Amino acid sequence: MTDQVVDTDASVLVEEGRFLGRTRELKDLCADIGRAGLDTLSGRKAPRARVLLIAGRPGSGRTALAEELVRQVADRYEDGVLRARLSEPDGTPVPVERVARDLLTTLEVPVPPGADVDEVAQVLREALADRRMLMLLDDAADAGQVDALLPEAPQCLVVAVSGGPLTGISDVRPCTLGGLDTKSAVELLSRYTGSVRITVDPRAAEGLVEECQAQPAALRLAGGWLAARPKAAVADLAKHLHAEGDDAATPLARVFRLAYTSLPAPAARILRLLSLAPAGLVDPHTASALAGCSVSGARTTLDDFVALGLLHAVDSPLPQYEVPACLHPMLKALAESQDRPAEIQLARARMLERTVRLLQSCRAITETDSPQAREKLLGMPRSLRFPSPRAAAEWLRLRRPALLASARLVVADGELDTLARRLLSQLVRAMVAHWGTQAAAADLYGVHGLVLDVAERRGLHRERAAALLNLADLDARTGRTTEALVRYRTALDAGRRANDPYATARAMESVGGAHLELGDYDRAADWFGRALAQRLAREERADAARLYGRIATAHTYAGRYGEALRSWRAAIAGYRKEGDVAAQARALSELARVQEYAGRPEESLRTCQEAVEWARRAEDVRLQAALHLRTADTLEHLGDPVAAALHRSTAERMLGEELQEGDTPEILSEQDANACEIRSASAED
Repeated sequence: MTDQVVDTDASVLVEEGRFLGRTRELKDLCADIGRAGLDTLSGRKAPRARVLLIAGRPGSGRTALAEELVRQVADRYEDGVLRARLSEPDGTPVPVERVARDLLTTLEVPVPPGADVDEVAQVLREALADRRMLMLLDDAADAGQVDALLPEAPQCLVVAVSGGPLTGISDVRPCTLGGLDTKSAVELLSRYTGSVRITVDPRAAEGLVEECQAQPAALRLAGGWLAARPKAAVADLAKHLHAEGDDAATPLARVFRLAYTSLPAPAARILRLLSLAPAGLVDPHTASALAGCSVSGARTTLDDFVALGLLHAVDSPLPQYEVPACLHPMLKALAESQDRPAEIQLARARMLERTVRLLQSCRAITETDSPQAREKLLGMPRSLRFPSPRAAAEWLRLRRPALLASARLVVADGELDTLARRLLSQLVRAMVAHWGTQAAAADLYGVHGLVLDVAERRGLHRERAAALLNLADLDARTGRTTEALVRYRTALDAGRRANDPYATARAMESVGGAHLELGDYDRAADWFGRALAQRLAREERADAARLYGRIATAHTYAGRYGEALRSWRAAIAGYRKEGDVAAQARALSELARVQEYAGRPEESLRTCQEAVEWARRAEDVRLQAALHLRTADTLEHLGDPVAAALHRSTAERMLGEELQEGDTPEILSEQDANACEIRSASAED
């Protein structure tokens, strides 16, 4: 939610590129930027960014004022503007960790998936330390949220928007908003009604402004109501509002009630169901599914709502809209009072089902080589199909906040877990298909966590094991091996409870891999052996051959070369039976390496020659070159520099300019480096 430039509290004052009113407030805020703070007065350098606070009720124009301030001073901050919203439409605070991740995504700064809030906040502070940036934190729920995100960089500026003072943040003077001045409020009305009706009866316009307490959101709704009724006089609306006579209701609530009751019944139903939209973000598909109408009809209705001031159009390549946060509580209350719980749940289910099908389409269009995927794609309604993979990727990128919010909401709801499981599955597949596992790692971590929540709630041990394995894999890739090991062990227990041999074997192997990474080679070999026994029992020969190789690697690192040689020979035999030429060539290469470490250069030389032949059959040029280099090293050790030079020349010819002096082909670089350390240690012993 970091790049939503729209006004989230239904109080946009920027119409046709010109901001209305708030001259004094803007002047005071701009002056406050350069004001000497308490640290400066005491002779110390300010430790953190200056915070400007704009406080006001939802609908007061607080976000619009913040955006105008940002627009006016943005050129002073050459590294750009960051935006984040700190509350959900229903007022629930957004976790700081999620906000910080979104800000880092905007900055294109990687952050480890699964890192806790302190780690992520620290990465954000470090990313901003050398930048001069302006940060807009909208709809802050409390001071703790803002404080956790404050850059430790005095050259940065933070503009915070909240409902009241942020007690706990030092040296902050809130700019508290009331209504607009009368002139600006009347001008805002005229932009909806046209100047004629205002000019004809200026006193009625001023009376309407007074009735709305000059609150921008209420004036927008009033202007929309008048714009939809060209023959109605401004005084007519003022009389309607005065006749409401509900002293307890706010001006915004009274104008909204009038606007809502004026809608046709189908439109009114769509409007109140928009309170179900995840993160308050709506597109025609969402509205169509919620209301059970056509996509084109939904878009027309959404555009009508924008004209009435009931909805905001988001500046986006796709048709997207946002439910004003100040209207969200009223829409939710209307839905709960006028629609039966079963109808609301059905609307929510339709929306989630539509999202699942769009994600299926988004993924299927990337599988151009699969006849089954093409057939499935053609079987979908035209409205659900994407014209190209690029269009699907763009949709996924733009709808990402809403999609992730959908996933969180449906899991939290707990009543639609079957749909939740399908949604989470398709979301993972679409992200991986378009972005890849590495690029999508942070989002995938959160989604797999939601899968785990559903699996634990429903006692689904197989899905629990899968989620734990996926989370542990992401932990392992980001260096949190100890955390990964704990999750792999838990996944093993879940796999056993589910009687799932695949999950059990996978968990055993992963436990071994974690021990290997931690340098506990005995336990690594033991766990690889347990996984091997299960693979052999199920006659999964390819996996068994691979596990023989992993056992050999553990023995090699431990310096047990005899056991490593036996395991590599077993791996080679397995690959030979499977007819996997490339894997056999690589295993022979590793066998030659261990033979060299074991002090058997002649055997290593013969194995290298055999490996070169298999690598040639596999058409693996880089492996051939690496083997020629290893052969050259072995020949030099055996006292034959002429033959060594020939092999080195052959390797260079095969790689051409790709191989620079001192380079090692990447295919073996990491293993060779580790093994060289082991060999050196053995030689010293």
